[in-house]
This record gives sequence, structure tokens and C-alpha cells, in this order.
Amino acid sequence: MKVFKTIDSIQNYLSINDKNKSLGFVPTMGALHKGHLSIVNKAKNENSIVIVSIFINPTQFNNTDDLNKYPITLENDLKMLETEHCDIVFVPSVNEIYSKSIKSDDFDFDGLDKVMEGEFREGHFDGVGTIVKKLFEIIQPDYAYFGEKDFQQLQIIRKMVEKNNLPVKIIGCEIYREDDGLAMSSRNTRLSAKQRNEAPLIYKTLLKAVKLFPEKDIDFVKNMVKKVFETNDTLVLEYIEIADIETLNPALIKNKDNKYRAFIAVFAGEIRLIDNVDLN
Repeated sequence: MKVFKTIDSIQNYLSINDKNKSLGFVPTMGALHKGHLSIVNKAKNENSIVIVSIFINPTQFNNTDDLNKYPITLENDLKMLETEHCDIVFVPSVNEIYSKSIKSDDFDFDGLDKVMEGEFREGHFDGVGTIVKKLFEIIQPDYAYFGEKDFQQLQIIRKMVEKNNLPVKIIGCEIYREDDGLAMSSRNTRLSAKQRNEAPLIYKTLLKAVKLFPEKDIDFVKNMVKKVFETNDTLVLEYIEIADIETLNPALIKNKDNKYRAFIAVFAGEIRLIDNVDLN
């Protein structure tokens, strides 16, 4: 496994070694877990060369405390990737990526960034678009892989690629879950024992929404979710939304020709957990 820290070094290596080979790319912010590794394995099964980037991107954190508390586990991350036979890891510094000033570019995502996460995390998706575009320009992958746990982010990246005519195909990867259904996340390790015990309620409630959705209207389903969390003293609901998967616009009434997902954000103390499910 090759590890590169500079743009010049990885580009020089790829210019010699990736000719006529399919290049799969998995961007991460480190603190890797089995969910990340499942994405890496999918990329390996579909490409000749797989590159994983590890970069904690400061411009996508609207909360400085979240950035400061984000776990740095580089040594363990590299061991995990080597065990999975990853080909290349790119670990640039902040200065390497943002040489002049640490700020986001402005993007037009056709409104995909104005709802749900966008309402609560101002500037977040401009930061995501900025770093993903930079990494695509550096790596120039054929395929890039992203988890569906951040489904809104996935759709926004697809929009960014479309609007900038970038020659990369975006692949969404199924949410990897703990045995009890909790969507796997690096944030899960910060949960207290009580919070961790209660957290599977998020997915269980979304599964109830899946069962109700064919027969009940949207308000009924959303109110059911709200009532579940009103009676829980550990988890605090930030939002529940049912949205069209293409536009991400919140749905008011169901249209048989549209496809929908339920999106949720919940606080366990100061730790924010998100999840989503397909309702079709």
C-alpha cells in the first residue's frame, strides 16, 4: 500500500501507474470503521486501483467544536486499509489542499443544499463541494464512492459533478449498520453507554415509517416519529423529513410517480446522529 502526502507525489505516481486502469476513489475524513471498509471493498471489486483519501476538511464544519472534537486515528486507519489491501492512501495536510486561504467556494446546487441538513448546518455543503471537487481534480478517478447514510450529500455531489462536467461517475453505497440497526458512524464511539443503548431507536422508528408509508399520509408518518421521541429522555429529535429523492424537496402529499426517503437527525446529548431510509 502506497501512502502519499503531497499533490505532486500522488499525481506523479498515478501518471506512471494508472494508464488504461480503472481508478476507484473513496474520500474519507478518517476515523475509519467497517462502514468505510465496506465501501473500499465495493470499490476494489469494481476497479483496478483504489485510492482512499483521509482528510478532515475544515470548511465543512459550521461548528468549530465539532471540528476540534473530530477523532484523529490515522495510525489505526492506515492499518485497517492495509488489511483490506487498499492500493493507495492520500493523506494531505490542510496547507497542501488550501494553499492560500481556508475557505469554501460558492456552489449552486439547484436548492438541494437548502433543506434538511442545509437548514441546520449553514455553509456545510459549500465546504463539501469544495473539498470533493479539489480531490476529484487531483486524483481524476473514473468512479467515486459515497455512503448513502449521507444521502443528501450524495445527491449534492452528483449535482456538483453534473454542473461542472466532471468526468467521474458517482456510486452510492448502501448504509452499513451495527447489528442492532444503528447506522455506523465514527460519532457512535462518543456515545455514553446509555446513549448507545437508546440509539437503535432511530432506525427502529424509521422502519415503522416504512411500514406506515404505503397506507398513511405524510403528516401521519412524521407525527408518529415525533411522538416516539417526545417520550424519550435520552434522544432529542432535531428533524424528521420525508422528501423526494431527486429534488430533496419536503413532500406534502404523495405522488405515485415519485420516490421518497425519510430523513432524520437526532441529538444524543451533544452528539448528532443522522439516518435515512428508502420509503418505496
